[in-house]
Amino acid sequence: MGKGERRRTGTFLGIPYDWRKPTKARYRERLWNPDEPRVLTPRAWGWGYDVNFYRIVHPRRRSAPGA
Repeated sequence: MGKGERRRTGTFLGIPYDWRKPTKARYRERLWNPDEPRVLTPRAWGWGYDVNFYRIVHPRRRSAPGA
């Protein structure tokens, strides 16, 4: 990273940010991703978190202990 250049992605005070130009693929990856186990994912564009709606619609079933 050269002098005067800013990072386009990263975290600030533990909160993720992504200032790259948004794309449909990145929105799809953050908002509907069956491969992502988290409900909250870093924003597709901006600062904070997005909701992975796939995890809300299709929650993983947890087996009972000893089952």
